[in-house]
Parts: sequence; C-alpha cells; structure tokens
Amino acid sequence: MPVDYRILMITINVLANQLGLPVPVIPTLIVAGAWAAQGTISPAALFAAAIFACVAADSVWFLAGRVYGSGVMKLLCRISLTPDSCVSDTQSRFERWGANALLVAKFVPGLALIAPPLAGATKMAWLRFLAFSTLGSAAWVGVAVGGGMLFRHQIEQVMPHLADFGVAAASTIGVLLAAYIGYKWWERRRFYSVLRMARIDVEELYALMGAGRAPLIVDVRSPTALTLDPRRIPGALHVPLHEAQQHLTDLPRDREIVAYCTCPNEASAAQVAKLLMNNGFRRVRPLYGGLDAWIAAGYAVDAIAVSRDPHTATVLATKV
Repeated sequence: MPVDYRILMITINVLANQLGLPVPVIPTLIVAGAWAAQGTISPAALFAAAIFACVAADSVWFLAGRVYGSGVMKLLCRISLTPDSCVSDTQSRFERWGANALLVAKFVPGLALIAPPLAGATKMAWLRFLAFSTLGSAAWVGVAVGGGMLFRHQIEQVMPHLADFGVAAASTIGVLLAAYIGYKWWERRRFYSVLRMARIDVEELYALMGAGRAPLIVDVRSPTALTLDPRRIPGALHVPLHEAQQHLTDLPRDREIVAYCTCPNEASAAQVAKLLMNNGFRRVRPLYGGLDAWIAAGYAVDAIAVSRDPHTATVLATKV
C-alpha cells in the first residue's frame, strides 16, 4: 500500500507543535479535515496519526518530568512565551483538576506543554496518564479536523486562491507567525519588567537570621511545587500565590517580609510582593534565586512532609 506523504507531513507537524516548537498546527488539521471530507485522504488514518503524534509528544514530556522532576518545568518556564501563566496558572489548574487537566490541556494556552511533565513529576501512573492523554488528544484533534470537515466547501473555495498566490501566501503566513512570536516575546519581556523590584540575596537573609533580626519569610509555592521539592527555608510560612489575597490580614505590616519560590526570575514571589505593597505593606522583597539559591549556598533547610495529593498538601517541618 503506497504511503500517503500528506499523512506523514501532518504527523510531523503535529509532533513538532506538541513538543513545543512554535509551528502552527490548527490550520494544518483544518485543511486535512477538508481533505478527509472530500475522500482524498483516509479520515481514520488522519485521526490515528494526529492522535499518535500528540500522545508521543506528551509521553516524551511525561518521561522527562518523571526523570528530572521540577527541573523540566523550570526549563519550560524559562523559554515559555507566556511565563505569567507558566509559573502560576498552570500548576493551579493542575491542582484543581488533577488528571482531568490532561483532558482539556490542549485547549488551554500555557497548560498544554506543562501538564504532561507535571503529571510525570507528580508520579501519575503511566497507564492513567496514557488514557487521559489519549482522550484529551482525541478531543483536540476531533475539534480541529471536524471543523475542517464541516467547512470543507468554504475551504475548497479558498485553497485555489492560496495556490495562485504561491510564495506570496507562504510569505504572508511566515510574517504573521513571526509577528505572533514577536508579540508573545514582547509580552514576556513586559511581564518580567513589571516584576523588577529590589530583591534580597540569600547571604543577606542568612546574616539577618543569624543576627536575630530575621524577617518574616513566606514560601509562595503552590502545593504541587511543594511535592516536587519538599524543603523550605527554616521558619518559612506557606502562603501560596493564589491564596495570598486571603491572608493579607494575617501578615504583619510592621515587619520586613521576604517571599520566595522556585520559579524562574522569582516571578511568583515578585507577584506576591507587588500584591502586598499594593495593599500597604512597605517592606517586602523577593528572595533573589529563591529556594534554589538558598540550597546552593549550603544553608540549612527544613524537610516538609507533604501529601502526595497536591489538593491536600500539608506542611510539617522537621530539621534536616
């Protein structure tokens, strides 16, 4: 049976997109859906190939999360074009939805790439992951391909005009893609510029603690982040980013506060610091380098006993 190279190219396109490369895939699946409705390619082969590519890419990230843990998420957040959602919304959704997050991940910007390694890092069972990844992939592919099949007549009318334009059409698509990436990169830079503020380094914090003038230290990591690295700076109070607003009245206004996390550029800690300052707190600083810098400097940490279920994570410190 001859190989349909269109199916092969679609598979490669979907795989590259799901691995995180900034290549458009929805237009490909929509056009492929129109071809399937016309009968020029096999609908079954199209669905199977696209779903296989999705699950294969998800499995790569799942295994990376299982082997390398939180390091994979940190890497992805560093290169993400949407670091604001990467460092906060993604873990929050995963905590609320659990394995169900994999069913909708591909429909939610910022969640699609992070959910599989997060599932691996939190030790989700392999078969459970495959089942949810396959169902979520089937739903996502079905919507895109189904849209192409539904609007095949309109697509048939448009395609000849695109062919007539040839290089011009391809150039236009390339420019639009570059503009999109550029816009997301600008948003990324703006996000980090908003978070720039005076920080305290680990040496200064350690010196203050040794001199008996320790500030209130606040660990703003999510419950999931705690399960990935169950350690904390001694005496730290756990106030997750998404719960900070609820704890404003519990925090002292006459004492310096240091917030830390394990995310790139201390993004979550800086967000909490800004929230506190906007509500009248004057002496708030993120910890430069976060918990990673503290540990790298060789300072003592407390171990945290946490539930493996991030929904019910609890903190119980014991000296390491």
